[in-house]
Amino acid sequence: MRKQAPQALGEFLVEKNQITPANLEQALEIQREKGGLLTHLLVSLGHTTEQAIAQALTAHFGYPYLPLAGYEIDTEVCRMIPENVCRQYNLIAVDRVGNILTLAMSNPLNRQAIEDAEMITHLKAQVFVTTATDVSEAIKRSYRP
Repeated sequence: MRKQAPQALGEFLVEKNQITPANLEQALEIQREKGGLLTHLLVSLGHTTEQAIAQALTAHFGYPYLPLAGYEIDTEVCRMIPENVCRQYNLIAVDRVGNILTLAMSNPLNRQAIEDAEMITHLKAQVFVTTATDVSEAIKRSYRP
């Protein structure tokens, strides 16, 4: 079940002392000027880590965390979603039980990505949060020839 949160992720990170208000404002200013995901900007600016973002998404929105390093991904399942779609949305299908598809993604708030994965596979997605690096590495491992 997808959960809604009463406050923005950036504010939550400030509240939990993961970033400062000045860090948030700097990233928001860059986002206004150049675009991009706030979480990626905060990491690229060195204000926080991918792991801290993943933990915040878990704590704030209730998505379970799934570290993919060392996780054995069912390649038949992951290849149900084309590699270009996985890279576009930074997600990977890691398992399937019946009509439930386990999706690991760095941005579980991207409803379009979830809906597209469900439409492509004709399965209902169970979403887990992981880091962008974990997804990228898992895609490399799973889609190599």
